[in-house]
Amino acid sequence: MSGFFITGTDTGCGKTEITLGLMAALQARGHRVLGMKPVASGCDQHPEGLRNADAERIQAQGTFTVPYALVNPYAFARPIAPHVAAADVGISIELDRIRAAHTELTRQADWVLVEGVGGWRVPLGPDCFVGDIPRALDLPVILVVGLKLGCLNHALLTAESIQSSGLQLAGWIANQVDPDMLAPEANLETLQTLIQAPCLGLVPWMAEPDAETIAACLHMGR
Repeated sequence: MSGFFITGTDTGCGKTEITLGLMAALQARGHRVLGMKPVASGCDQHPEGLRNADAERIQAQGTFTVPYALVNPYAFARPIAPHVAAADVGISIELDRIRAAHTELTRQADWVLVEGVGGWRVPLGPDCFVGDIPRALDLPVILVVGLKLGCLNHALLTAESIQSSGLQLAGWIANQVDPDMLAPEANLETLQTLIQAPCLGLVPWMAEPDAETIAACLHMGR
């Protein structure tokens, strides 16, 4: 089994689109691939329970169908910080529950890709953060950098935090989320110089992104 944890510079940087693209790239190589979004807020109520649109897309991209509860163990209705959403309903986000779901997925697939929520330092509880998930799952990290004004500071701080925590930053992916960004090439060059990890792809602005098109922009190395 192999896998990655996908984090981002902030909310709205395109983590889900990149996660889907990574899954498609691995599937194109013949691998059985499943995805996971362990914690999600902003979920809709369905007869089966709370469902998050991004988690449902990750579930649908899987090589085969697995129960939603394995893809998204913690689903919260309100679109707010997950630790606040959890406190609102009187529960705690437990890494053991996330680990158990991940273990079940790894028994079935060659690759399991795990998408975080928000950014790297988003709290999940009083002494637990998003960055504790890949540590619990023993996964290297891929950083999605949303190319827009302010991305240099966000990207460099996040990359430094990942690496200073002792986790492996396997690489980063530039995702152009602002089609009107000024000097994107200069920003990209700066990121390539200062982030001490390989760039795994540049995804241009797409009005209607799809997994296969994004996959063609990525170079995974294996």
